[in-house]
Amino acid sequence: MSHTAHIPSHRKPRRSASKMALRAGVAGGVLSTLAVAAAAGTANAAEPVTETIEMPTLTADLSTQIAQSAEATQQTADSYELRAEQEAAAVKAAKQAKADQAAAEKKAEAKAKAEAAAKKKAEEERASRAAERTTLSASADSGSGSGSSASADVAAPASGSVGTVISFLKAQLGDAYVMGASGPNAWDCSSLVQAAFKQAGVDLPRVSQDQSVSGTPVSLSNVQVGDILYWGGAGSAYHVGVYIGNGQYLDAANPSKGVVIQDLSGYPADGAVRVL
Repeated sequence: MSHTAHIPSHRKPRRSASKMALRAGVAGGVLSTLAVAAAAGTANAAEPVTETIEMPTLTADLSTQIAQSAEATQQTADSYELRAEQEAAAVKAAKQAKADQAAAEKKAEAKAKAEAAAKKKAEEERASRAAERTTLSASADSGSGSGSSASADVAAPASGSVGTVISFLKAQLGDAYVMGASGPNAWDCSSLVQAAFKQAGVDLPRVSQDQSVSGTPVSLSNVQVGDILYWGGAGSAYHVGVYIGNGQYLDAANPSKGVVIQDLSGYPADGAVRVL
C-alpha cells in the first residue's frame, strides 16, 4: 500500500453533468418568467387597473352585535308605541271624565230644580189644605150638631183635598157598623177611614193598628180637620176616626150607633196622625 493511501483527498467531488444541466434549466426558467412578467407589466402599464375587493365574511361576534342592536331598536320603537297608546288612553279618559262630570252636574241641577218645584208644590198644597181646614172648621162651628144633620154643612170640594175626605165621610152618616165590612153601606172603623182617604189619593193600610202610625204624629192640642184620631197606643190602636173640627170627629162607632159624628169631650182620643 502507498504511504499516502490513508490521507483523505481535499478535492471537491465532481458534479455530474446531468445535475448541472438541471440546475441550469431551473435558473433559466426563473429568469424567463421574470422577463415575461416584466414585459407584460411594461405592455400593460398604460391600461387602467380594475380591482375586485371581496367583503370580509361576518364573524359570529359581529352578527351578535348587529342582532342586539336590532333588538334594542325594536324595543325602543315598542316603548314609543306603548307610550303613545298610554297618552292616547289618558286623553280619552280625561275627555270621558269631563263628559261624565258635565252629565252629573246637569243631572244634579235637574234634580235640584225638581226638588225645588216639588217643595214649592208641597208648600202650596199645605197652604191650600190649611185654608180649607179653616173653612171646614168654620162651617162646622156654624152648623154644629150630631147625627146626619151635619152632613149638609160642607159642599163637596175639589178632588185630592181634605174636603174630599170630609165630604165622603159625611155622605156615609147613618150607615151600619159591621166588623170586617168595607162598604158601600156598612163599615167598620178602619175600612171607613181607608175608603175616605182613598178618595183623596191616599192609600192607607186596612187596620187601625197600622193607620195609627201611617202619618206624622200631631198633638191633640194641635189637631186639625182631616187628622186621623186613634184610641189605644200608636201601633196598637183598637179604634180610629177622623177629626172634622169644632171638637168633633166622625167614625163608624159600633153596631148600635153605626156611622156617626161625636164629641171628643165624651170619648177623648189617645193620639192623632196627619196624612194630608
